[in-house]
Amino acid sequence: MAAGAIGTAPYDWRFDSGRTCLDLMATAETGAGGPEPLAGAGRLGHWLLGAGLVPPGTPVSSVDDRWVDRFTELRAAVNQLVRAEIDGRRAESALERVNTLAAAPPPTVRAVRDASGALVRALGACPECAALLAAVARDTVELLTDPEARAGLRQCEGESCRRVYLDTSRGRRRRWCSSEVCGNRERVARHRRRAAVARA
Repeated sequence: MAAGAIGTAPYDWRFDSGRTCLDLMATAETGAGGPEPLAGAGRLGHWLLGAGLVPPGTPVSSVDDRWVDRFTELRAAVNQLVRAEIDGRRAESALERVNTLAAAPPPTVRAVRDASGALVRALGACPECAALLAAVARDTVELLTDPEARAGLRQCEGESCRRVYLDTSRGRRRRWCSSEVCGNRERVARHRRRAAVARA
């Protein structure tokens, strides 16, 4: 499943934040003021596939409400920790929670042949919640302990958007989480303001 191409309304997520942990954070923005985006109708399973935490074709029937609770708990800790780093604050309880989850063994992966004979990635066992949580928590640890990556953390400048993304652009001049989404909205709004001034 291609990143950025999964899902249909009401859980059509983007996977363009630059890191898996930031993509998990973004699911909270998707549901701001509404129902939990990861709950019900296999939505967390869809997110796990779209984020690449489990390879395409992996059965995710074991995902249930307990998984949703644990992933939303991790999301809250990652959100608190990442935003604290951006603001130059400390979030020690969130840091402890992320470190605890990161200590679990990550999913085991294998190389297997697909129908065409090409090598593809597969999990060595059925997906386990603790292992997938560990993968996201470790991604958070790796992001925040890499000075270069950490310096690229940005919050989108788009109006009413709070997504955090990793700016890897030349010169670190990226302003929006997505040029096609928030950037386009800003350009449309700017055009409308200019048109209104011209009419006045």
